[in-house]
Amino acid sequence: MTDWTKTASLSRRQFLRAASCSALAAALDPRLARAVEASAPWLFEAIPASKSGITWTHTAGISPEMYLPETVGAGCAFIDYDNDGWMDIYLVNSGPCDFYKPATPLRNALYKNNRDGTFTDVTLKAGVPGNAYGMGVAVGDYDGDGLPDLFVTQYPNSILYRNNGNGTFTDVTAKAGVACPGWGTSAVWFDYDNDGRLDLFVCNFADFSKEKNVWCGGHGPGERFYCKPNVFKPMPSWLFHNNGDGTFTDVSRESGIADSLGKAWGVVAADIDNDGRMDLFVGDDTAPNNLFMNQGNGKFFDNGVLAGIAFNPFGATRSGMGVDAADYDQDGWLDLFVANVDHEMYSLYHNNKDGSFTDEAIHTLIGSTTRLMSGWGLKFFDYDNDGNLDLILANGHPDLTIHEHHPDLRYDQPMLLFSRDSGEWKDLSARCGPAFDQPRAARGLALGDFNNDGAVDVLVTANNGAPLLLKNNAAGKNHWLGLKLVGTKSNIDAVGAKVTWKCGDLLRHRTKVGGGSYLSAHDPRMVLGLGPQKTIDWIEVEWPKPGGPKQRFTGLPVDRYITITEGHADWK
Repeated sequence: MTDWTKTASLSRRQFLRAASCSALAAALDPRLARAVEASAPWLFEAIPASKSGITWTHTAGISPEMYLPETVGAGCAFIDYDNDGWMDIYLVNSGPCDFYKPATPLRNALYKNNRDGTFTDVTLKAGVPGNAYGMGVAVGDYDGDGLPDLFVTQYPNSILYRNNGNGTFTDVTAKAGVACPGWGTSAVWFDYDNDGRLDLFVCNFADFSKEKNVWCGGHGPGERFYCKPNVFKPMPSWLFHNNGDGTFTDVSRESGIADSLGKAWGVVAADIDNDGRMDLFVGDDTAPNNLFMNQGNGKFFDNGVLAGIAFNPFGATRSGMGVDAADYDQDGWLDLFVANVDHEMYSLYHNNKDGSFTDEAIHTLIGSTTRLMSGWGLKFFDYDNDGNLDLILANGHPDLTIHEHHPDLRYDQPMLLFSRDSGEWKDLSARCGPAFDQPRAARGLALGDFNNDGAVDVLVTANNGAPLLLKNNAAGKNHWLGLKLVGTKSNIDAVGAKVTWKCGDLLRHRTKVGGGSYLSAHDPRMVLGLGPQKTIDWIEVEWPKPGGPKQRFTGLPVDRYITITEGHADWK
């Protein structure tokens, strides 16, 4: 029998190792008991830099002046920049600006996947180092040439890298007209007017500069802290229309996007009301969250207040950061998620199918677990390929000194994984391994299958620290089918496509949303979980407008990736 007085001071992981009696574990914590009883390998394995070759680290440039950008970055992406079928990695760093002059040159990092679990830094060869204080990244083939391009948000200007197809990129920001002067954060590529070309939405956080920095806290030694965003002036975000000739037109004002001032951190593009048009859900910090509903005439209407997602139940703003959209309960309507800061709880908004949402978090384990946490990167995904959507969360407080002011809070916080089983959310974090047991100042989170085994892996950035690459070990017992969708009439990245699949008694659907998480971009391929089924009866692809009719495919393989091109009867 394990001595409780001895294990009381151990970490969650150490307790699991020490506990030899599942009955004792069950009495103390059912989550720990399930982990002990499973006696299985950890669900996720952290790949060390010595093995992966990813030696880059994020430098925040933390200073006594405590400029807010120092504590909120940065993002990351999975991108197959060379189209070899293997996900490469892009990491965003800070850089020179009015409030920060690095003592040594800093740059972003592009790591090429060597297909053997290792990566090689090709940043300088590729020409994508960044040129200002970096924040986030969005990946999309804006010119339709079959090559993924990079949009990097920065302060005080952003940058667009066009993929040349030979392993290099060209800075085309000036020609494209997407510099976004200001403080850009998250961004997303999506086709808002259904013309078959990817447009660009960019979150604008606040009216900020070195001269406009605010002193927060006391004036004694160690009494200063990072300001809450409510001291900064809100700003409108940007919407750029793709002109189809390599240039974009800023339509922020005429579209109605600029009518809503906010402090935007995260964005996801999705068809919220099933009308065939892509809408936008934006997480705002100390400002009302936005739900920009696409009116179909080039106009958007911010329905956040009427939808019930702008404020908390008492009419107060929260600190919206990372966001996502997915139909987690398979009722045919996309639901929403947004992470907030401590004492606010995260929000799980269930779609009521009438233009409104109900926050279900307070009725679930998600609400109670996140009450004292602050969340950034997050995503709905099927971690074990059983066909059901789960939820992963990267956490960390924005204030380095928070523990000094609030002893119950921590700057570094652990990650979380929730699984939905029989209609209830369960916390599986205790089974996810040492990486989930180790608190960190997590920020960006991207999903991607870097080793092509069908188990979706995770990339997480840490503010002023090294990134975390997590290999998924949880999906080996189940089968899967990976899809690369290529639009022809619709946008080439097929953002907005809906895939339905059937295998035996399993019938599921999944929508390919644009963006989601925080400052990050994901593997564009979709992985369909089949559970224990060894064959798939059929899949049906509903292409986003202006796509053609639905396409059904049969005789498909399993446990591999295939490419489906819109309008083509065959896959490859």
